[in-house]
Amino acid sequence: MYFPYIRDILRKTTQPHRASWLIWSVLGLIAFFSQYAEGATDSLWMTGAQTLGTVVVLALSLKFGTEGFSALDRISLLAAIFGVVWWYFTRNAVYALLITIAVDVISAGLTAKKAYALPESETMSTWILSATSSVFGTLAVGSFNPVLMVYPFYVFLASSGVILAIIFGRRKAIRSYAGV
Repeated sequence: MYFPYIRDILRKTTQPHRASWLIWSVLGLIAFFSQYAEGATDSLWMTGAQTLGTVVVLALSLKFGTEGFSALDRISLLAAIFGVVWWYFTRNAVYALLITIAVDVISAGLTAKKAYALPESETMSTWILSATSSVFGTLAVGSFNPVLMVYPFYVFLASSGVILAIIFGRRKAIRSYAGV
């Protein structure tokens, strides 16, 4: 799922937003372990693969990425750390998962904002693959369990948001180029 994105980073056609990928790496670890603590099995494959991909992109973003750490980026990272601490003290994986999703909304917004402004700086196929794998991750839960289904379903929504930002950013660029 991340192969096209990593390929495009190395080709210098994609520039990941550093703070988003740092936050997503932390959040992916929280989501993975909170789902594991809640008894997830087959649905962990999607979360685990996605977390591994985010860590690789994070490493590449240190050299090839864009933007530093704004105040919003730092707040998002602190909220992610708060989620880990909250989970540690409460031992409640559901709270950790909900905090993870809330913080992830901010990170997805940071990337969507960049994708709208610079649509050529994102690899559309990666976001499509992410949305698609999230659907399968949701279905892999097997039985109706909202706690196990909420994270992969959320990833579908977030990935779809970035896809829409890329599409609308491209349309904006075309209209600007055409003088409309």
